[in-house]
Amino acid sequence: MVDEEQGPGAGEVVPEEASEEVRELFGLSFSAAEHFAQMLVAEGELRGLLGPRELPRLWSRHLVNSAAVVPFLPARGTVADVGSGAGLPGVVVALLRPDLDVTLIEPMERRVDWLEHVVVELDLDNVTVRRARAEEVRDRYDAVTARAVANLSKLVRLTSPLLRQGGSLLALKGARAETEVEEARYVIKKAKLEPAVVHEVLTVGEELTKVVEVRRPRRG
Repeated sequence: MVDEEQGPGAGEVVPEEASEEVRELFGLSFSAAEHFAQMLVAEGELRGLLGPRELPRLWSRHLVNSAAVVPFLPARGTVADVGSGAGLPGVVVALLRPDLDVTLIEPMERRVDWLEHVVVELDLDNVTVRRARAEEVRDRYDAVTARAVANLSKLVRLTSPLLRQGGSLLALKGARAETEVEEARYVIKKAKLEPAVVHEVLTVGEELTKVVEVRRPRRG
């Protein structure tokens, strides 16, 4: 990888390359994930999906980070990615779990256009793109994922109606995860959901990612 200070051109941003560990993480899906990464490099900044400073950490901060939700997904069923934006984590979920039906929910037209472009380019036959706000959706899902959408209190209000019995919200959060959980306790209880659980996931590259899981209980 070219050092940024001695790079091919002054001020030129060098995208991060996937390590061998990342290749192993994505396995059979790596080729498609690499294509997705190349699309983000080529069009992410132009479309307002990623800032230029994100490219040197595209894999570690975005793609690998998105994969942290995968161990907590259901064995089968449906997943909705709310506020999907660039397709994170929804596209990564769809790549790593082709057996799940994934719906990418996004209200902004230009982002919906991008997501539809990605679905065609990567031939994701398990993905549906839906232009809507989360609160407008009446369907129920086995899991709902979210990344950089809203604080947990607001997120629970937006997504709890989308969870079927036994379904769970899986929110990728940063250092404030525990604080957000504490602040959302009343909202979670009011929504009749189980108390939130914070999962600490050590991702490739030894980075700590936090996945907050809030589950709708099954009826006895």
